[in-house]
Amino acid sequence: MLNRVALGLAALSFLTAPLGAQSSDQSNQPPEHTAPFPNLGTGENREEIVDSYKLAPQLRRGVPVREMLEQRRRLTRALNDLSAQRPGIVDAYVVTIALDSDPVFAREAREAGRVLSRRYDGAGRMLTLAGPDGTQDDLPRGSIESLLVSFAHIAEVMDTDEDVLVLYTTSHGNRLGLAYHYGDTGYGVLSPARLKSALEEVGITRRILLISACYSGVFVPALASADTAILTAAADQRNSFGCEPQNDWTFYGDALINRAMRQPVPLSEVARAANRTVAEWETSRRLLASLPQTAIGAGVSSWLPSLEARMPQAASAPVGRPAIGE
Repeated sequence: MLNRVALGLAALSFLTAPLGAQSSDQSNQPPEHTAPFPNLGTGENREEIVDSYKLAPQLRRGVPVREMLEQRRRLTRALNDLSAQRPGIVDAYVVTIALDSDPVFAREAREAGRVLSRRYDGAGRMLTLAGPDGTQDDLPRGSIESLLVSFAHIAEVMDTDEDVLVLYTTSHGNRLGLAYHYGDTGYGVLSPARLKSALEEVGITRRILLISACYSGVFVPALASADTAILTAAADQRNSFGCEPQNDWTFYGDALINRAMRQPVPLSEVARAANRTVAEWETSRRLLASLPQTAIGAGVSSWLPSLEARMPQAASAPVGRPAIGE
């Protein structure tokens, strides 16, 4: 059983164009994956191993100590720069994260932060966690730990009874959750159960969760609630596409963030437009449909209109090379 689980994780299913020219400065190049993904589960049978993965294990190995210190400082600065909430206003705290070091995810997370912050009036309340994108390396890196710590800090500066978390995650995925995979030094799996428990622990109940990865539909049953809108790139048994490292966008990131979210239309219409675009691209490439999922809770209508009323009324233009390779 251990070998089968390890092999399953080593063959993580890919989801997923560069935003600007590649830099010749090797310090801004993301690390490649050269070693196999280790088995992070513990136990003697499959059930015990799966239970271990639900706890979202994270492994870091061989990270230079100065790099560890620098990353800690970056995250601390970024969190301290977040503005406090405004009483009487439904504020959005926007978090975008690339959990894998393949640079397509860093490019996507960076631009997603800008798009979502503009759409949801998140200036001063936006955090992006991502590694090098091939041209720059100036952000705190995405990891399971940095994401969960960020939730705890945001819960302290927001009004959890009034404000909203807007989360966009982009990575590879499998049937256990989202893969954290940074070069040959960082490994982990963020499970639906752990994401749910972390948000509940800090009291963040109003949330827009946008999850781009293969099999990301596994997050819907665990995270769905009256005050949650959740959109995923794929059903729980399907791949999503476009995650090649050289891309600027994954299929879903391009359709949802780079196109639909730039339009001044309600979230439900955004989801339908993105899903149609993805389906058209997959059909044109004769790919098995990823079947993106959407679940918008009944209570979302009590606070989402306040956010959407402040959306810019002019659409912004897509950037980067299209995921479909036009």
